[in-house]
Amino acid sequence: MASNAAVPFWRAAGMTYISYSNICANIVRNCLKEPHKAEALTREKVHFSLSKWADGKPQKPVLRSDTPEV
Repeated sequence: MASNAAVPFWRAAGMTYISYSNICANIVRNCLKEPHKAEALTREKVHFSLSKWADGKPQKPVLRSDTPEV
């Protein structure tokens, strides 16, 4: 059943809102001048923990990061 209702352009382009938001954020960060650009790039880093479950109990969490280890 097709609808004539307006859809967001990112949805019409086959993107998710998260991917659209990430693209916009990268464009804004790349437009910044130093030292603001370096500061924004440090805030971009994401750290999270991942726990596997076995027999209904969580195992020891593993810390992950989206940035490469140096």
